[in-house]
Amino acid sequence: MRITGQCRCGQVTLEIVAQQLPPLYACHCLNCQRWSGSAFGLHMLSAASAVQTVGETAIFEHEHQGQTSTQHACGTCHTRLFNETTAAPGMRVVRAGILDGSERLKPVAHIWTRRKQPWLVLPATIAQWQESPTPEAFAAALG
Repeated sequence: MRITGQCRCGQVTLEIVAQQLPPLYACHCLNCQRWSGSAFGLHMLSAASAVQTVGETAIFEHEHQGQTSTQHACGTCHTRLFNETTAAPGMRVVRAGILDGSERLKPVAHIWTRRKQPWLVLPATIAQWQESPTPEAFAAALG
């Protein structure tokens, strides 16, 4: 399976090559709300080796709760493309809104729901956690 996407200005393209659609989840934490300028961040968790970019990217790091997050963004329009975190070595967290056909994607889990906007109603059949789940619980939900 090949999934493609691009930044807002089109200077950087992204490609994910995987056997199956990587799991998609929504994060409602305050950081994701501020970074996205929206009610939540929509993320696709992919093996780092499956995600490739073409074009000039800007890279910056920040520390949060003892973990280092390395952000990759377009060097021109600054659209965030993906990040890598010491909390999930070998993985890339792709910003799903940059993907072609993202309107067809559905999250399989919601995290940090205690920060969820009160007007947003989540399906009861989807895995949800008030904060960050344990890696084992999250892996089980992402299946």
